[in-house]
Amino acid sequence: MGVKKKKETQVTSLTVCHRDLETLKSLADVEGKNLASLLLHCVQLTDGVSQIRYVKQIVPLLEKANKNGTCDPTIRSCLDILAGIYLSLNLKNPLKKVLASSLNGLPEFFLIEATQSFTSRLQEELNTSTDLYSYRKVIDNISCCMENFDLGRSSVNNLLENVLHFLQKSLIEISEENRKLAGNHIVQTQLMNDLLVSIRVSVMLVQKVQGFQRLHLKNSPTWQSMCGLLSMFTNFLSDDGLLQTIQSTSGLAVILFIKAMFHPPEKIPDLISSVLLRSVDPTSAPEWLLSCCKSLCCADVPPSALLFLCQGTLTMLDWQEGRMGPSGEALLLNTVRVLFTLSSQIKESTLEMFLSRILASWTNSAIQVLDSSSPSLKDNLNGNADVVRRLLDYVYTHWEHPLDALRHQTQIIFRNILQMHQLTVEESGSDLSADRFIFELTESLLRLEWHSKGKYTCLGCLVGFIGIDHILALAKTIPSQILEVMGDQSLVPYASDLLETMFKNHKSRLKSQAVDNTWIDKWHETWVSPLLCVLCEGNLDQKSYVIDYYLPKLLNCNPESLSYMVKILQTSADAKTGSYDSGGALGALMACLRTARAHGHLQSATDAWRDLVSSERIKQGLIHQHCQVRIDTLGLLCESNRSTEIVSTEEMQWIQFFITYNLNSQSPGVRQQICSLLKKGSNLCPLRWKHGVLTMGPPGGPGCKLFCRIQESSQVLYKLEQSKSKHEPRSESTRQHPSVSLQQYKNFMSSICNSLFEALFPGSSYPTRFSALTILGSIAEVFPVPEGRVQTVYQLSHDIDVGRFQTLMECLTGTFEEVKILAFDLLMKLPKTFVQFQGSVKLQGLFQAALELSTSTKPYDCVTASYLLNFLIWQNALPSSLSACLKTQQVACGDGDKSAAVEESNTLIVIKCLLENLEEEVSRAENSLLQAAASFPMYGRVHCITGALQKLPLNSLQLVSEWRPVVEKLLVTSYRVSAVVSPVIQSSSPEGLIPNDTDAESASRLHRILNEIQPRDTNDYFSQAKILKECGSFDLEESKSNSVPNIDTSAEIKGKEGKTCDVTAQMLLVCCWRSMKEVALLLGSLCQLLPMRSVPESPDGLLTVEQVKEIGDYFKQHLLQSRHRGAFELAYTGFVKLTEILNRCPNVSLQKLPEEWLLSVLEEIKCCDPSSKLCATRRSAGIPFYIQALLASEPKKGKMDLLKITMKELISLAGPTDDSQSTVPKVHALNILRALFRDTRLGEIIIPYVADGTKAAILGFTSPVWAVRNSSTLLFSTLITRIFGVKRGKDELSKKNRMTGSEFFSRFPELYPFLLRQLESVASTVDSDTGELNRHPSMFLLLLVLGRLYPSPMDGTCSALSMAPFIPFIMRCGHSPVYRSREMAARALVPFVMMDEIPNTIQTLLAKLPDCTDQCFRQNHIHGTLLQVFHLLQAFSDSKYRMNTYFQQELADVAVCTKAKLWLAKRQNPCLVTRAVYIDILFLLTCCLDKLSKGNQPVLEHLGFWEEVRRIILGSELITGFPYTYTVPGQPQYLQSLTKLAIAAVWAVAAQAGEQNRDVPISFSQLLESSFPEVRLLTLEALLERFSTAASALGEKGLPPLLWNMGGTFLTLVLKENHPECLCKILKILHCLDPSEWLPQTEDRVHLSSKEFLIWTMDLASHERSEIQSEALRLTSKVIAHHMQMCDETRDLVAPSLQQWVQLVVSSCGDHLPTESRLAAAEVLASTAPFFLTNPQPILGLQDTLALWKCVLTLLQSEEQVVRDAATETVMTAMSQENTRQSTEFAFCQVDASSALDLALAVLCDLLQQWDQLTPGLPVLLGWLLGEGEDLMACEESAHQVEEDYPFEKTEINFWAETLIFVKYLYKHLFRLFSQSSWCPLSPEMLRHLQRTASEQSHLLSQLFRVLPPTAEFLKSAEFTRLRIREERTLACLRLLGLLEGKQGEDTLVLRALDSPAAANQLMLPRTKTAC
Repeated sequence: MGVKKKKETQVTSLTVCHRDLETLKSLADVEGKNLASLLLHCVQLTDGVSQIRYVKQIVPLLEKANKNGTCDPTIRSCLDILAGIYLSLNLKNPLKKVLASSLNGLPEFFLIEATQSFTSRLQEELNTSTDLYSYRKVIDNISCCMENFDLGRSSVNNLLENVLHFLQKSLIEISEENRKLAGNHIVQTQLMNDLLVSIRVSVMLVQKVQGFQRLHLKNSPTWQSMCGLLSMFTNFLSDDGLLQTIQSTSGLAVILFIKAMFHPPEKIPDLISSVLLRSVDPTSAPEWLLSCCKSLCCADVPPSALLFLCQGTLTMLDWQEGRMGPSGEALLLNTVRVLFTLSSQIKESTLEMFLSRILASWTNSAIQVLDSSSPSLKDNLNGNADVVRRLLDYVYTHWEHPLDALRHQTQIIFRNILQMHQLTVEESGSDLSADRFIFELTESLLRLEWHSKGKYTCLGCLVGFIGIDHILALAKTIPSQILEVMGDQSLVPYASDLLETMFKNHKSRLKSQAVDNTWIDKWHETWVSPLLCVLCEGNLDQKSYVIDYYLPKLLNCNPESLSYMVKILQTSADAKTGSYDSGGALGALMACLRTARAHGHLQSATDAWRDLVSSERIKQGLIHQHCQVRIDTLGLLCESNRSTEIVSTEEMQWIQFFITYNLNSQSPGVRQQICSLLKKGSNLCPLRWKHGVLTMGPPGGPGCKLFCRIQESSQVLYKLEQSKSKHEPRSESTRQHPSVSLQQYKNFMSSICNSLFEALFPGSSYPTRFSALTILGSIAEVFPVPEGRVQTVYQLSHDIDVGRFQTLMECLTGTFEEVKILAFDLLMKLPKTFVQFQGSVKLQGLFQAALELSTSTKPYDCVTASYLLNFLIWQNALPSSLSACLKTQQVACGDGDKSAAVEESNTLIVIKCLLENLEEEVSRAENSLLQAAASFPMYGRVHCITGALQKLPLNSLQLVSEWRPVVEKLLVTSYRVSAVVSPVIQSSSPEGLIPNDTDAESASRLHRILNEIQPRDTNDYFSQAKILKECGSFDLEESKSNSVPNIDTSAEIKGKEGKTCDVTAQMLLVCCWRSMKEVALLLGSLCQLLPMRSVPESPDGLLTVEQVKEIGDYFKQHLLQSRHRGAFELAYTGFVKLTEILNRCPNVSLQKLPEEWLLSVLEEIKCCDPSSKLCATRRSAGIPFYIQALLASEPKKGKMDLLKITMKELISLAGPTDDSQSTVPKVHALNILRALFRDTRLGEIIIPYVADGTKAAILGFTSPVWAVRNSSTLLFSTLITRIFGVKRGKDELSKKNRMTGSEFFSRFPELYPFLLRQLESVASTVDSDTGELNRHPSMFLLLLVLGRLYPSPMDGTCSALSMAPFIPFIMRCGHSPVYRSREMAARALVPFVMMDEIPNTIQTLLAKLPDCTDQCFRQNHIHGTLLQVFHLLQAFSDSKYRMNTYFQQELADVAVCTKAKLWLAKRQNPCLVTRAVYIDILFLLTCCLDKLSKGNQPVLEHLGFWEEVRRIILGSELITGFPYTYTVPGQPQYLQSLTKLAIAAVWAVAAQAGEQNRDVPISFSQLLESSFPEVRLLTLEALLERFSTAASALGEKGLPPLLWNMGGTFLTLVLKENHPECLCKILKILHCLDPSEWLPQTEDRVHLSSKEFLIWTMDLASHERSEIQSEALRLTSKVIAHHMQMCDETRDLVAPSLQQWVQLVVSSCGDHLPTESRLAAAEVLASTAPFFLTNPQPILGLQDTLALWKCVLTLLQSEEQVVRDAATETVMTAMSQENTRQSTEFAFCQVDASSALDLALAVLCDLLQQWDQLTPGLPVLLGWLLGEGEDLMACEESAHQVEEDYPFEKTEINFWAETLIFVKYLYKHLFRLFSQSSWCPLSPEMLRHLQRTASEQSHLLSQLFRVLPPTAEFLKSAEFTRLRIREERTLACLRLLGLLEGKQGEDTLVLRALDSPAAANQLMLPRTKTAC
């Protein structure tokens, strides 16, 4: 990549006034050697850069004059002029700094004169500057004078009194002007900026000018100015109307001025402490302080003012080395206490950010003071002190804050806390790692869950302080733990940074301690081994992020580790180890090599291939089944850290090989990475994907990619080639001449382009087209047309001919706009001469096609029309083609256009043409909207106009006078279109306004409905119902109903081709809402793109102010009244564009429009007027969008006054009220709040209102009005997302979407009392003694919020926000009569109980349960308590850091308490629901205690627990059955819980007994024979898990004796079972078992022979539901495979059934079937491939064998990835057989579906030769090629019918399967077969039959092509594509048949990629080396 040219600095030249210029001329000497001459030459130059050289000569010249010892008048005058020049220069002009720097070296002799000159000039500036807007220049000059400029500083010092007076005056006037211009954002922004600069200059003045010792002379002018400034700063500090940066700077100024004015200095800390603590004593405070800072000396100081005073205290006072003494230490502590108080009061995000920075600043100041502090301060700042504890609480509370900058400040605070503690304990000399505070801090951090981001940063700080050894001693597996979480993208940067800190620290420590290099082994074991494990075994996301973030850092730290990694991975790859899902060792190897090469750790590419990885492995990686392996292998080939590294021949061959098979990737991330790797590189973040979604990797990635390397290295090669020296070295990576390398480059790029253009064949998939066009666009960009003498190795235009140009044009017809965009961009990059390929007639046809498509009823056609028109416009292909299309001569290009840009005139012509057509269609639509919907929907024309305008630079138009009437007409026509369609859009039911009824009664009913919902509609359609018929008409006179007057009985709606058609509701609605959408986008684009005219007479600009206001009123009307979501959402898009323009508009009346509109609509919402036209739907339709657009476009850097006003009004409206009239405003308010909280553009600005919004939502949920409850629910859901984040896991309550209680209540402190009060209210009446049912709707929301909180070990003990008060109320909520509420209360209780308190809480809850002797108790109470016990116990058992003896004892105590209430699990308890929960608790206890004792269960045995469980089971209904036949509430739940406990008991007995037979409470046979399907299903699931594990591991040896010989049992069950899910499980279990165990028992068990059982399973697979069908097919196939392995007699037994089985498999492969069915077929084919697909002695007939192979090929072309992967397994199995291994070079390799399709056909052709079945087999394969079995005419008729039935459906879309790819591969292998054979394997009769069939199809295709219009590829693209595919298939077949007959040669082949046998054999060459 070339070096980016540095941008040249523009320097504005300096000038002087006329008087000074004349003075210089008069003083200049004749020789031009004096200073005046120098200055005169300088000012006469116009180039600022040249003037700098002259300025630098001033001081040397004066140094020469200094030798004379005189300062003559000439020099004095010149110094005066220099002062004027300096003050006249702009602040940012480099000349100003150069001049100041030069004058700093002025000889001392001239300093007095120079100072006088500067003082005089500055005095003049101060006196003459009277205009408010000229103050800024003077203030800037004062600032510059004090900034590293001695003369300037002296001048300011001399004029201190005047300067202070001027600053005071400027501040007063600017602030007053700012108040007057409130609302004018642009001017206010400038004024506030001036105000800020003035305050900063005032601060700088006090800091840098040495004249303030006279300040103590009170009543002097300087003192008065200082007092005045201090008073103003105090006012600014409390003025919320100013920017916070102004308030912040004012806080600095207040403290600084107090410091400068107060005497004595040693009392300053006490004074400032009293100000901060709001305890100023009026009797002792100075009078000037009370006068100037009156507002700060009272008790009521705003929090923001106090915050900024704290900032000033820390910034402006000198904290170094404790110079302020004890009072300074007291001030330091007081400051932090004030900050702690403010942290609980501040809610605004910007103030929170200030607070965090100030706290970090405080810790820095504390560190400075601690260097020489008193012991008492050290006691107050050590790790155990209250201040540090509260600082840590702040860190823990805010380290998960949404603001990144705030989280960064917490890291600084934490690091400084460690440093503070280190300073407090330094004197003791103890080891920091052994310090108690550090030890406890480390342990508590390690106990935290890894989802907490703050944990990573804090551990990183700890590593820096105490080293990694201490942490590794506490957590040896911490590298693996961190790598485990690197699958979560949000945690990856934190985890990788922590790992880098750790391994760098570990390396430095090991190296410092080691004597030799043995330390590296320990380092590798700690850090590299876990990495390799992840790379081989990790999941996709984890591996991707580890490669991007961790691996480069590790290699950069220790590059020598690469050889260690490669060695291990090579060995593992040979052994085929590693996870299949992540690519295994081969994928890890490629990832490591890729990263190493990209970061410069592989010096030579050639060496990498020769020494580290073989060519075979590279090819395997390029077509590997796992996409990450393919990408890493491609990256290894393409990426390099050197842009000029030569691309080797091998690399080019491999990349060509890769492109052949990898363009058709369904994953957007993979496609983006392929295109990125091939294109030019940058140092931006590398791309990765997650679940098909593109994500960004870390910055600083590899630099140069393939095309960039080719371009850059070719320039090096050109230079080498041009060198005439014979000794010039050859190219660095090759030993060949540079010209050879350049020719290889050209051939390679040409070959790549050939492949890419061939990929754009008819019917190619969207991914293929996207990839090919993107890469072609990259080539055109990287290899541009050369300019001047620059040479380029390749030009895309050289490889484009007529056919390829037409191919690109046809890409514009695709259904995906991304493909259209890419094709259009590529066409625009080509030279305009390529349009000549089209010819005038073709261009005329293109324009006609575009016009026709622009009025198509298919919405995607107008997009094609837009791109076609833009292409013709920008290729200057319009004038000749347009002349015949225009209806008036005025549209033709006139004389005025000749002087304008061609594109502008072309655009104007096209827009006029479109506009004229649109006006005519609008007129017709005003008469009949139905006719418009059927024949000429108007939205297409509008879309094309918008598209043409967006391509044109409208801010630099040349034909302004001609554009104005066009724009005016556009606006008028847009309003007319909107008026036509708005009745439908604003209808109460826009989706169903079209009658399809053909009887008068239905028409009458519809007419009444229309009258009800559309009282104001005036469109003809809404005044009478149209009845549309295909033929004839309906006579309304025969109808008895008289409610449908004057229906035109002869009305028929004609379509585009004159055919009568039914106008459906969908057609009308799409026509209307798309028209509204396009009008909105057009109007928005006009406002955004067109310059505005301030007055109508203005020569520039196209829109007047009035027109802009009209557009705004239009948007307002439709957003507030439309009901169709599509319409108002898109109107919102246009309206946002308008509001963004208005907020930046200098016109004040336009600038204030958003505020006026907002206040108006808020007032209309509040007034609740019945006559209001606001759309009152359940979600308020477009009203929230309207307000959202107005607020989101408000400048974010301002005070957001509109947002504050709006939120105040909405919160007020949404709150509780007794007024019944307020329902509609409340609904609107809630819906608007929801939209605002969802708007990400408002970001953290909206957070201060979250608490109030939550209150409104919870209280609104209790409303009796459904609409209010509905809106409250939607608002609450949005707030939950806003607070806790978007759901990032499957678990709804995952800690990723939860928050600690302290963090939640510290961020929203107002919710603490509110939630507590509401919960108390709900809990107090949740279950009244009278038994009255009280549901308490708000309980659900309260518990939902509380359930998302969780305790943290880091939580502080702040009693103000303690979570303990919530616990009794949540427990009480568990008594609710509502089942769901009891469940939620149980979940919500868990986070409020600290982990250590859980056992005691469980025991307390169990003690509350009634005894069996109690007479009165409520089952609801029991159930709620048990649920709480269950969830608490579950949380306790899941805690990772409590697996110790204490934990075991706690659980044992809980078990004892549980035994005391066992009656609740027995029949004594009549309630099955509570019985079930209690049994769940018992089951959970058994699991926990079993886990602790590792299966031996000594605790359970000691407690007699299993004996009690045995009694419960024996006394349960599992043994005795239920005494009643009806279903009891809770029965399924009870049976499931009981079954789980019974199964656990059986496993426990089996584990204790070993191979001995011990009595079990209930056997599996009893459970399987239960009459309850719940029992059978759970039992079968448990057994299936065991059998599956055993089948994949040790067979029967892995099973307990209890499960031996159970095959017969399942055989019996399978025929009896009638429950579908149970039957599925039984079939799966039989499939897991060895058929030899149970198949011989069929006679005895089910009285069926093996053959009859096989027939039964096949019948089951034929007729049952899909999931049973799939399992039956698997079982059938396994049985057949078993028979195939047996003796011949057994084979003969099942032979008659094989054909039925083949039909079953074939019928399971259809695309219409569920995925499960096709997956089962793929698995069956894989498992039976050795028997039926590749058997050297075919068992099936040839037709059946080929049918199975066709199934494999069909599944390989499935649209679903999982099906293709399963089918690929079949191909890999087929390739790995002994007789097929030599067919390809990829035996035993994992390949992707694209290459598997090619390989499968190769293996099949090879097998046909092995079987000697070419003669009967080739006709079948040729039939596949031709597409036999598909009736061409029937297909065309079917396609036409679909288009008529579904007019808005897109054309046939394929995301994967490409017919011509299959044809290409099949053709290639058949060609190879025919080329190898010198004889014709087909009989003459068969040849003639095939030729006749192909010829007839070719003739039919010719006829169908002739029927199509001339531009069919655009107008009839679907039919055209289908016929093209058929044509290619037919031609391919004819060529092969001709080749067989010897009539045609190789040069006639249709597919150019296959012209040579070498290309045909690319994948199929016999292997020479072992690939794997």
